[in-house]
Amino acid sequence: MNQSTSEVAVFAERVRTGFARTIVGGDRTVFALLLALLSRGHALLEGVPGTGKTLAVRAFAALLGLEFRRIQFTPDLMPADVVGTSVFNPQTVQFSVRPGPIDANVVLADEINRTPPKTQAALLEAMEEGRATIDGTPVALPSPFIVCATQNPIEYEGTYPLPEAQLDRFMVKIQTGYPAQVEELDLLARVASGFDPRALDGATISPVTNANEIASAHAAVRAVHVAGEVRSYIYAIAAATRSNARLALGASPRAGVSLLLAAQAAAAIDGRAFATPDDVKDVASLVLPHRVIVQPEAEIEGATGASVIAEILGNVPVPRA
Repeated sequence: MNQSTSEVAVFAERVRTGFARTIVGGDRTVFALLLALLSRGHALLEGVPGTGKTLAVRAFAALLGLEFRRIQFTPDLMPADVVGTSVFNPQTVQFSVRPGPIDANVVLADEINRTPPKTQAALLEAMEEGRATIDGTPVALPSPFIVCATQNPIEYEGTYPLPEAQLDRFMVKIQTGYPAQVEELDLLARVASGFDPRALDGATISPVTNANEIASAHAAVRAVHVAGEVRSYIYAIAAATRSNARLALGASPRAGVSLLLAAQAAAAIDGRAFATPDDVKDVASLVLPHRVIVQPEAEIEGATGASVIAEILGNVPVPRA
């Protein structure tokens, strides 16, 4: 039986509450992860080392109660180390397909930009089609399936920038900066009282949902109504990125689709059966900045993808009911 949007809101609140027990100041992070999960998308977390990117994904996966695997991306990692390979069985005198760590519900691609583009590209088919091809044999991946990747800022030593095609596959990108003073003091107090971030099980964190409930939530999110005026608003935002003089590359049609799907998920998280322009504006800062490329001269002047998107959102007329 499909859930209603009010039930999706209850489900999302359970995840948020459990997440807050582990991650300090992670409201926007868990919101973005929920958007990706409910929209069948993928999430990219970027921040300097030590800001809780890996911990956030581990906590999120533990709350979902799904099969979780972590892939530590390194310069010598090969594509077969990600998707799997064929193994010869001397007893049957045949090759059998052995899926790699990507064969899980929640896959943590840790420090994804520390491996060369060839290995990064091994994720493309899985993220787009929910399957992997191993030595010519297609292997279906479990459902639900979500890739949560972490990366350090590209100016850090030993990093390889993700190709535009790969970035476009991530529905949302979350920036994990330094916490505010009150949040970091809260973190220190938790650790001083015995909290161990390496033990995310038992009394620390327990699953609050399952695969069946998530599948029902997917159906409820896709049933959220998006009026024609809201769809036109989404197009106007995407089109504005393509004609902006400070952008060398604007948002793709896939970006517009992701914006619509994320707006549907945001409405369902709020318990509504319809998406509004405010939903679109709320999720745009997570969906669009990583999909555009700023002109070099504009970048020298301090422009970023986020700042240009914010300016566009301020200029595109918002439809009124």
